[in-house]
Amino acid sequence: MPPPVPLGQVEDMSNHGELHIDPGALQSGNSDALIPGEIDVVVLYTGPALTAAVLQRAAILTAGLNATLELVAVHVTPYPSPFGCPISVHCHLVKRLIELSSVCKLPVNAHVVLARNREEGYRHVLRPSSTVLVGSRRHWWRTPEESLARALVRDGHQVALVHID
Repeated sequence: MPPPVPLGQVEDMSNHGELHIDPGALQSGNSDALIPGEIDVVVLYTGPALTAAVLQRAAILTAGLNATLELVAVHVTPYPSPFGCPISVHCHLVKRLIELSSVCKLPVNAHVVLARNREEGYRHVLRPSSTVLVGSRRHWWRTPEESLARALVRDGHQVALVHID
């Protein structure tokens, strides 16, 4: 029988991931990898400057590992708008992802996802227990990126929150 939960705490039975804030390195925890030290890292597009800084930091965080990056952007189409994306907006976002991918030292696969909200879009594209990098500015209050990171941890992903100054 498990030990009792102290008063005031709620026992959590779900499969949570882990949140690492400004880690020095990422660990290859993928037991399914064919090559030891292989890691797939998903970088969430949260804006051009933040994402560029996270892609640069990804090369440092994955030093010594056989890393592949997936850069994922979500185009949000809120209700009651029709579910779709104008061609010009889609082309602009794809162009921006290609520019960001080209300056990264690691191989990058870029994806654009269309969704009703940002969280839903990222959940759709992430595989179970993904290793995710999320960039955020440092503030006294919780940023939308930090809230997103916590939601992904609740979904069981390994999330590294990278603060960019």
